[in-house]
Amino acid sequence: MAFLIQFLHVPTLSIGTIPIMATMNDTAIQAKLEALVRVGVSLSSVGDLDLLLGRIVAEAMPLTGADGASLYLRRGDRLEFHTSRNRTLEARGPEVMERLFQRFEVAVDETSMAGWCALTGEILNLPDVQSSDDPRFRYNPSFDQRAGYQSRSMLAAPLLDRNNQAVGVIQLWNAMEEGRIVPFDGTAEMLIRGFASQAGVALANALLNEELRKAHQETLFRLSSAAEYRDKETSNHIKRMSHFTRIAAHAIGMSETDVEMLFCSAPMHDIGKIGIPDHILLKPGLLTPQERAIMESHAVIGAHILKDSTVPVVKQAAIIALNHHEKFDGTGYPQGIKGEDIPLEGRIVALADVFDALSSRRCYKDAWPEPKVVAFLMEQRDRHFEGRIVDAFLDHLDEARAIGLSHQDSPEDFENMVDFTRLPIPEL
Repeated sequence: MAFLIQFLHVPTLSIGTIPIMATMNDTAIQAKLEALVRVGVSLSSVGDLDLLLGRIVAEAMPLTGADGASLYLRRGDRLEFHTSRNRTLEARGPEVMERLFQRFEVAVDETSMAGWCALTGEILNLPDVQSSDDPRFRYNPSFDQRAGYQSRSMLAAPLLDRNNQAVGVIQLWNAMEEGRIVPFDGTAEMLIRGFASQAGVALANALLNEELRKAHQETLFRLSSAAEYRDKETSNHIKRMSHFTRIAAHAIGMSETDVEMLFCSAPMHDIGKIGIPDHILLKPGLLTPQERAIMESHAVIGAHILKDSTVPVVKQAAIIALNHHEKFDGTGYPQGIKGEDIPLEGRIVALADVFDALSSRRCYKDAWPEPKVVAFLMEQRDRHFEGRIVDAFLDHLDEARAIGLSHQDSPEDFENMVDFTRLPIPEL
C-alpha cells in the first residue's frame, strides 16, 4: 500500500496552499485506496461507453468528497462536455439538471481549465475559482447565476490512456466537509490521479469498442444499401424503417439494450433480395405465381446469408430476414406462422417496413397521405400486424413523422435509382 501511495503522489499544479494528506489518518487513507482498487476493477468491467461515462462520474464524487463532477470526451483537438452529476442541484429535481447541463465543446488549449488539463496532462487544483489570480483560469459566473449555485473549489484531471494521451477530462467541484465547501486536499489529488489513470485506460478501451461497433454497424448498413440498389430503393428507406422500428420497440416497452440491438439489425431485413433474378425483382408488371414464389424466397435467402453467426446483432438480423413478411393472422410467408409464434423482432419490423413503404414515394408509386396509411394500419390490426404494436406505434406518430421529414428522398435520389448512369462521381 505504501508503494501505491508513492506511485500516486505526482506533481500537480495547485494554486494556493493545499495541505498534503493532512485531513485524513492512515486508516482513512488506506480505506480510500482500497476503494480506489475496487473502483478500478469496476470500471474495467464496463464495455458500454455511455454506462462507463456515468460510472466514472458517479465513482469520482464519493472518492474525493466532491459535490459535483463533469466529464469531457476528447475528439481530436476538441473536448465534448458529455456527462455531469451534482448532488445539490439533483436534490432540486431531475428537470434542473436537464435544463442546466447542455452539450458543448471546448478547445484542447489553455483557454479553459479542462482544455489545459487535456493539453498538459497535469492535474489542476484551484482552492477557490472565484478568487483565483491566475489570468488563464478566470471564473465565469454565468452558470452559477443560472443555477443558483456557488462554485468554489475545483479539481480537474486528464484521463490518460496507456500511451499517456488524454482521452478525456474529469472535473470535480466543491469538496465538502461537514456541509461546508473546502479545498480539495493533497489526498484528493493523490486519489484522483490514480482514479484518472484507471478511468483513462477503461475509457480508451470503451472508445475502441465503440469505434468497432460503429464500423460493424456501418458495414451492415452498407451491405443493406447494396440490396436496396438492386431493388431500385434509396438508402433512406432502411434509415427510416430502422428508426420506425426503434420507435415501435420503445413504445411497447422493450429495454434500451434490446431497442438498440433491433435498430442495428433491422436494416438487414431485405438482404436476401440480392439472390432474386433481375427479371423478377425489377419486373414492372404483375408477377406470375411462379415468379411470386421466387420473389418471396428472398426471406429464406436472407436467413441463409445471415445464419450461423456468433455476433448477436447478425443472429437477430437472420431472424428478422426470415420473419418480417409473416402476418399476425398466419397468412404471411415463408412459414405461414401466426400470432406470438412470429418472433417479436419480426412483428415489429413488419409494421415498420410496411409503414415506410406506404408513407414514402417509390419509383413505381406516390406516397400515401398519412390518414390513408393510419387507416390501413388500423384495418390490419391483428390481421397483418399485432394490434398492440400498431396502437403503441400510432401513439408516437409525431416521432415517425419527424423521421420521415429528416430522411426524405429528393427528386435526384429517384432519378439516380431509375438510371444509375446519372449517379455523380463521389468525392473520396
